[in-house]
Amino acid sequence: MKHAPLKLGYKASAEQFGPTELLEYGVLAESLGLDSVWTSDHFQPWRHTGGHAPFSLAWLGALGARTSRVLIGTSVLTPTFRYHPSVVAHAFGTLGSLFPGRVILGIGTGESLNEVPASGMVWPEQKERTARFKEAVDLIRRLWTEERLSYEGTYYRTEKATIYDRPALPVPIYIAGAGPVMAKFAGEKGEGFICTSGKQWELYTDTLLPNLDAGIAKAGKRPGDVDRMIEIKLSFDTDRERALQDTRYWGALALKPEEKVNVEDPIEMEKLADALPVERAASRWIVSSDADEAVAAIARYIDLGFNHLVFHAPGPDQARFLELFSERIAPKLRAAHG
Repeated sequence: MKHAPLKLGYKASAEQFGPTELLEYGVLAESLGLDSVWTSDHFQPWRHTGGHAPFSLAWLGALGARTSRVLIGTSVLTPTFRYHPSVVAHAFGTLGSLFPGRVILGIGTGESLNEVPASGMVWPEQKERTARFKEAVDLIRRLWTEERLSYEGTYYRTEKATIYDRPALPVPIYIAGAGPVMAKFAGEKGEGFICTSGKQWELYTDTLLPNLDAGIAKAGKRPGDVDRMIEIKLSFDTDRERALQDTRYWGALALKPEEKVNVEDPIEMEKLADALPVERAASRWIVSSDADEAVAAIARYIDLGFNHLVFHAPGPDQARFLELFSERIAPKLRAAHG
Protein backbone atom coordinates (compact mmCIF):
# COMPACT_ATOMS: atom_id res chain seq x y z
CA MET A 1 0.00 0.00 0.00
CA LYS A 2 1.41 3.39 -1.03
CA HIS A 3 0.22 6.34 1.02
CA ALA A 4 1.90 9.29 -0.68
CA PRO A 5 4.16 10.16 -3.63
CA LEU A 6 7.62 8.63 -3.42
CA LYS A 7 10.39 10.86 -2.05
CA LEU A 8 14.09 9.99 -2.15
CA GLY A 9 16.49 11.49 0.35
CA TYR A 10 20.14 11.46 1.41
CA LYS A 11 21.43 10.78 4.91
CA ALA A 12 24.34 13.12 5.59
CA SER A 13 26.18 11.06 8.20
CA ALA A 14 27.74 13.51 10.62
CA GLU A 15 29.49 10.68 12.49
CA GLN A 16 31.67 9.92 9.47
CA PHE A 17 32.46 13.27 7.83
CA GLY A 18 33.49 16.73 8.92
CA PRO A 19 31.11 19.66 8.45
CA THR A 20 32.68 21.15 5.30
CA GLU A 21 32.93 17.87 3.41
CA LEU A 22 29.45 16.84 4.53
CA LEU A 23 28.03 20.15 3.34
CA GLU A 24 29.32 19.56 -0.16
CA TYR A 25 27.63 16.15 -0.21
CA GLY A 26 24.34 17.73 0.83
CA VAL A 27 24.60 20.30 -1.95
CA LEU A 28 25.48 17.55 -4.44
CA ALA A 29 22.42 15.54 -3.36
CA GLU A 30 20.16 18.46 -4.28
CA SER A 31 21.90 19.01 -7.62
CA LEU A 32 21.38 15.34 -8.49
CA GLY A 33 17.64 15.59 -7.93
CA LEU A 34 17.10 14.12 -4.48
CA ASP A 35 14.16 15.42 -2.48
CA SER A 36 15.58 15.69 1.04
CA VAL A 37 18.80 15.81 3.06
CA TRP A 38 18.91 14.68 6.68
CA THR A 39 21.69 14.80 9.24
CA SER A 40 22.22 12.97 12.49
CA ASP A 41 22.58 14.91 15.74
CA HIS A 42 25.46 13.23 17.55
CA PHE A 43 27.57 14.63 20.35
CA GLN A 44 29.90 11.67 19.86
CA PRO A 45 30.29 9.35 16.85
CA TRP A 46 30.06 5.58 16.83
CA ARG A 47 33.84 5.29 16.52
CA HIS A 48 36.75 7.40 17.69
CA THR A 49 39.20 6.81 14.83
CA GLY A 50 38.18 8.98 11.92
CA GLY A 51 34.96 9.95 13.69
CA HIS A 52 33.18 13.31 13.51
CA ALA A 53 30.27 14.99 15.26
CA PRO A 54 29.53 18.47 13.87
CA PHE A 55 26.71 20.41 15.55
CA SER A 56 23.61 19.61 13.53
CA LEU A 57 21.74 22.88 14.11
CA ALA A 58 24.59 25.05 12.86
CA TRP A 59 25.18 22.68 9.96
CA LEU A 60 21.51 22.75 8.90
CA GLY A 61 21.68 26.54 8.71
CA ALA A 62 24.64 26.29 6.35
CA LEU A 63 22.91 23.62 4.27
CA GLY A 64 19.77 25.71 3.98
CA ALA A 65 21.80 28.68 2.78
CA ARG A 66 23.61 26.59 0.15
CA THR A 67 20.49 24.89 -1.20
CA SER A 68 17.15 26.13 -2.51
CA ARG A 69 14.80 23.19 -2.91
CA VAL A 70 15.48 20.12 -0.77
CA LEU A 71 13.76 19.42 2.52
CA ILE A 72 16.29 19.51 5.36
CA GLY A 73 16.02 18.01 8.81
CA THR A 74 17.44 16.03 11.70
CA SER A 75 17.32 12.27 11.77
CA VAL A 76 17.25 12.30 14.69
CA LEU A 77 17.65 14.86 17.48
CA THR A 78 16.89 14.25 21.16
CA PRO A 79 14.94 17.18 22.69
CA THR A 80 15.07 16.01 26.29
CA PHE A 81 18.57 16.05 27.81
CA ARG A 82 21.36 17.99 26.09
CA TYR A 83 18.74 20.39 24.83
CA HIS A 84 15.84 21.77 26.80
CA PRO A 85 12.71 21.59 24.60
CA SER A 86 12.53 25.40 24.57
CA VAL A 87 16.00 25.52 22.97
CA VAL A 88 14.83 23.12 20.26
CA ALA A 89 11.69 25.20 19.66
CA HIS A 90 13.84 28.33 19.47
CA ALA A 91 16.35 26.80 17.04
CA PHE A 92 13.75 25.39 14.67
CA GLY A 93 11.72 28.57 14.86
CA THR A 94 14.74 30.36 13.44
CA LEU A 95 15.50 27.67 10.84
CA GLY A 96 11.84 27.65 9.81
CA SER A 97 11.90 31.43 9.42
CA LEU A 98 15.03 31.30 7.28
CA PHE A 99 13.91 28.41 5.07
CA PRO A 100 10.10 28.33 5.13
CA GLY A 101 8.50 25.08 4.08
CA ARG A 102 11.81 23.23 3.89
CA VAL A 103 12.66 22.42 7.51
CA ILE A 104 11.66 19.27 9.43
CA LEU A 105 12.32 18.50 13.08
CA GLY A 106 13.10 14.79 13.38
CA ILE A 107 13.28 13.64 17.00
CA GLY A 108 13.68 10.52 19.14
CA THR A 109 14.20 9.44 22.74
CA GLY A 110 17.97 9.28 22.32
CA GLU A 111 21.01 7.16 23.15
CA SER A 112 23.33 7.28 26.12
CA LEU A 113 26.29 7.57 23.71
CA ASN A 114 25.29 11.19 23.09
CA GLU A 115 23.68 12.33 26.31
CA VAL A 116 25.82 10.87 29.10
CA PRO A 117 29.28 12.15 27.99
CA ALA A 118 27.91 15.67 27.42
CA SER A 119 26.25 15.92 30.81
CA GLY A 120 27.58 13.28 33.20
CA MET A 121 23.97 12.30 33.84
CA VAL A 122 22.70 8.90 34.90
CA TRP A 123 20.91 7.46 31.89
CA PRO A 124 17.27 6.88 32.91
CA GLU A 125 15.08 3.90 32.13
CA GLN A 126 12.98 3.83 28.97
CA LYS A 127 9.78 4.70 30.83
CA GLU A 128 11.20 8.05 31.94
CA ARG A 129 12.79 8.75 28.55
CA THR A 130 9.43 8.21 26.86
CA ALA A 131 7.58 10.40 29.37
CA ARG A 132 10.13 13.19 28.95
CA PHE A 133 9.88 12.90 25.19
CA LYS A 134 6.09 13.18 25.08
CA GLU A 135 6.20 16.22 27.35
CA ALA A 136 8.92 17.81 25.21
CA VAL A 137 6.82 17.42 22.03
CA ASP A 138 3.87 19.11 23.74
CA LEU A 139 6.03 21.98 24.99
CA ILE A 140 7.70 22.57 21.61
CA ARG A 141 4.37 22.77 19.80
CA ARG A 142 2.92 25.13 22.38
CA LEU A 143 5.96 27.42 22.21
CA TRP A 144 5.45 27.69 18.44
CA THR A 145 1.81 28.73 18.83
CA GLU A 146 1.40 30.48 22.20
CA GLU A 147 2.81 33.66 23.70
CA ARG A 148 4.00 34.21 27.25
CA LEU A 149 3.83 30.50 27.95
CA SER A 150 4.20 29.45 31.58
CA TYR A 151 4.47 25.68 31.37
CA GLU A 152 4.37 23.37 34.38
CA GLY A 153 5.25 19.82 33.39
CA THR A 154 6.65 16.87 35.26
CA TYR A 155 10.11 17.40 33.76
CA TYR A 156 10.10 20.85 32.12
CA ARG A 157 8.82 24.28 32.91
CA THR A 158 8.90 27.72 31.33
CA GLU A 159 8.05 31.14 32.76
CA LYS A 160 6.28 33.59 30.42
CA ALA A 161 8.25 32.25 27.46
CA THR A 162 7.81 33.56 23.91
CA ILE A 163 9.47 32.44 20.68
CA TYR A 164 9.63 35.77 18.86
CA ASP A 165 10.88 34.51 15.51
CA ARG A 166 8.47 31.74 14.71
CA PRO A 167 8.45 29.54 11.62
CA ALA A 168 6.90 31.31 8.64
CA LEU A 169 5.25 27.98 7.79
CA PRO A 170 4.61 25.12 10.22
CA VAL A 171 7.65 22.96 10.93
CA PRO A 172 6.58 19.30 10.74
CA ILE A 173 7.67 17.01 13.56
CA TYR A 174 8.80 13.53 12.54
CA ILE A 175 9.04 11.02 15.38
CA ALA A 176 11.46 8.09 15.36
CA GLY A 177 10.36 4.77 16.77
CA ALA A 178 11.80 1.29 17.14
CA GLY A 179 8.94 -0.18 19.18
CA PRO A 180 5.16 -0.12 19.54
CA VAL A 181 4.82 2.80 21.95
CA MET A 182 6.75 5.34 19.91
CA ALA A 183 5.30 4.12 16.60
CA LYS A 184 1.78 4.71 17.92
CA PHE A 185 2.78 8.09 19.33
CA ALA A 186 4.25 9.06 15.96
CA GLY A 187 0.99 8.24 14.24
CA GLU A 188 -1.02 10.19 16.78
CA LYS A 189 1.17 13.27 17.30
CA GLY A 190 3.62 13.45 14.41
CA GLU A 191 3.54 14.61 10.82
CA GLY A 192 6.03 11.89 10.00
CA PHE A 193 7.43 8.59 11.27
CA ILE A 194 11.11 7.62 11.11
CA CYS A 195 12.64 4.14 11.34
CA THR A 196 15.60 2.30 9.85
CA SER A 197 16.00 -0.65 7.51
CA GLY A 198 17.79 -3.94 8.00
CA LYS A 199 15.95 -5.23 11.06
CA GLN A 200 13.79 -8.31 11.48
CA TRP A 201 10.96 -8.10 8.93
CA GLU A 202 8.35 -8.86 11.57
CA LEU A 203 9.28 -5.66 13.40
CA TYR A 204 7.85 -3.66 10.50
CA THR A 205 4.88 -5.88 9.64
CA ASP A 206 3.76 -6.89 13.14
CA THR A 207 4.86 -4.02 15.37
CA LEU A 208 5.83 -0.69 13.84
CA LEU A 209 3.34 -0.23 11.02
CA PRO A 210 0.25 -1.61 12.82
CA ASN A 211 0.93 0.66 15.79
CA LEU A 212 1.62 3.62 13.51
CA ASP A 213 -1.76 3.01 11.89
CA ALA A 214 -3.40 2.71 15.31
CA GLY A 215 -2.01 6.10 16.30
CA ILE A 216 -3.19 7.64 13.04
CA ALA A 217 -6.68 6.24 13.59
CA LYS A 218 -6.76 7.43 17.20
CA ALA A 219 -5.99 10.97 16.05
CA GLY A 220 -8.66 10.83 13.35
CA LYS A 221 -6.12 11.30 10.57
CA ARG A 222 -6.01 9.76 7.12
CA PRO A 223 -3.16 7.29 6.36
CA GLY A 224 -1.55 9.76 3.96
CA ASP A 225 -1.41 12.50 6.59
CA VAL A 226 1.72 10.96 8.13
CA ASP A 227 4.91 10.73 6.06
CA ARG A 228 6.35 7.22 6.36
CA MET A 229 10.11 7.66 6.28
CA ILE A 230 12.70 4.94 6.51
CA GLU A 231 16.48 5.20 6.39
CA ILE A 232 17.61 2.62 3.86
CA LYS A 233 21.11 1.37 4.53
CA LEU A 234 22.48 0.84 1.04
CA SER A 235 26.03 -0.04 0.07
CA PHE A 236 25.96 0.08 -3.72
CA ASP A 237 29.01 0.09 -5.98
CA THR A 238 30.03 -1.34 -9.31
CA ASP A 239 32.55 -3.43 -7.34
CA ARG A 240 30.65 -5.73 -4.98
CA GLU A 241 33.69 -6.41 -2.78
CA ARG A 242 34.17 -2.69 -2.31
CA ALA A 243 30.51 -2.37 -1.37
CA LEU A 244 30.94 -5.13 1.19
CA GLN A 245 34.12 -3.75 2.75
CA ASP A 246 32.63 -0.24 2.97
CA THR A 247 30.23 -1.49 5.65
CA ARG A 248 33.07 -2.12 8.12
CA TYR A 249 33.07 1.52 9.24
CA TRP A 250 29.52 1.11 10.52
CA GLY A 251 29.98 -2.22 12.28
CA ALA A 252 28.52 -0.76 15.49
CA LEU A 253 25.08 -0.79 13.89
CA ALA A 254 25.23 -4.59 13.75
CA LEU A 255 25.87 -4.92 17.49
CA LYS A 256 22.95 -6.32 19.46
CA PRO A 257 21.43 -4.02 22.11
CA GLU A 258 22.84 -6.19 24.89
CA GLU A 259 26.31 -5.97 23.35
CA LYS A 260 26.44 -2.18 23.46
CA VAL A 261 24.21 -1.31 26.41
CA ASN A 262 25.75 1.46 28.54
CA VAL A 263 28.71 1.83 26.15
CA GLU A 264 29.15 5.59 25.87
CA ASP A 265 32.83 5.71 24.86
CA PRO A 266 33.46 5.80 21.08
CA ILE A 267 36.81 4.07 21.65
CA GLU A 268 35.11 1.13 23.32
CA MET A 269 32.31 1.07 20.73
CA GLU A 270 34.92 1.02 17.99
CA LYS A 271 36.65 -1.99 19.56
CA LEU A 272 33.38 -3.91 19.74
CA ALA A 273 32.52 -3.07 16.12
CA ASP A 274 35.97 -3.89 14.73
CA ALA A 275 35.85 -7.33 16.34
CA LEU A 276 32.92 -8.29 14.11
CA PRO A 277 33.50 -10.17 10.86
CA VAL A 278 32.65 -8.12 7.77
CA GLU A 279 29.68 -10.38 7.02
CA ARG A 280 28.07 -9.36 10.28
CA ALA A 281 28.94 -5.69 9.81
CA ALA A 282 27.17 -5.93 6.45
CA SER A 283 24.10 -7.64 7.87
CA ARG A 284 22.19 -4.34 8.34
CA TRP A 285 22.88 -3.24 4.77
CA ILE A 286 21.65 -3.92 1.28
CA VAL A 287 24.98 -4.75 -0.37
CA SER A 288 24.95 -4.92 -4.14
CA SER A 289 26.71 -4.13 -7.40
CA ASP A 290 23.58 -4.80 -9.47
CA ALA A 291 21.04 -1.99 -9.77
CA ASP A 292 18.07 -4.28 -10.41
CA GLU A 293 18.96 -6.39 -7.38
CA ALA A 294 19.24 -3.28 -5.21
CA VAL A 295 15.96 -1.86 -6.48
CA ALA A 296 14.18 -5.14 -5.76
CA ALA A 297 15.47 -5.13 -2.18
CA ILE A 298 14.47 -1.48 -1.71
CA ALA A 299 11.03 -2.07 -3.22
CA ARG A 300 10.12 -4.42 -0.38
CA TYR A 301 9.98 -1.41 1.94
CA ILE A 302 7.91 0.59 -0.55
CA ASP A 303 5.47 -2.31 -0.73
CA LEU A 304 5.04 -2.04 3.04
CA GLY A 305 3.88 1.55 2.61
CA PHE A 306 7.05 3.56 3.21
CA ASN A 307 7.01 6.52 0.85
CA HIS A 308 10.01 8.59 1.95
CA LEU A 309 13.25 6.65 1.50
CA VAL A 310 16.42 8.24 2.88
CA PHE A 311 19.58 6.51 1.72
CA HIS A 312 22.56 6.04 4.01
CA ALA A 313 25.74 4.89 2.25
CA PRO A 314 28.62 3.56 4.38
CA GLY A 315 31.64 4.23 2.17
CA PRO A 316 34.20 7.05 2.32
CA ASP A 317 33.44 8.30 -1.22
CA GLN A 318 29.94 9.71 -0.84
CA ALA A 319 30.12 11.64 -4.11
CA ARG A 320 30.71 8.36 -5.96
CA PHE A 321 27.71 6.81 -4.23
CA LEU A 322 25.43 9.77 -4.93
CA GLU A 323 26.34 9.83 -8.61
CA LEU A 324 25.91 6.07 -9.00
CA PHE A 325 22.62 6.18 -7.11
CA SER A 326 21.19 9.04 -9.15
CA GLU A 327 22.28 7.41 -12.41
CA ARG A 328 21.41 3.74 -11.83
CA ILE A 329 18.94 3.38 -8.98
CA ALA A 330 16.83 6.52 -8.55
CA PRO A 331 15.42 6.43 -12.12
CA LYS A 332 14.36 2.79 -11.69
CA LEU A 333 12.70 3.51 -8.35
CA ARG A 334 10.84 6.52 -9.69
CA ALA A 335 9.76 4.72 -12.86
CA ALA A 336 8.37 1.76 -10.92
CA HIS A 337 7.02 3.49 -7.81
CA GLY A 338 7.07 7.24 -8.31
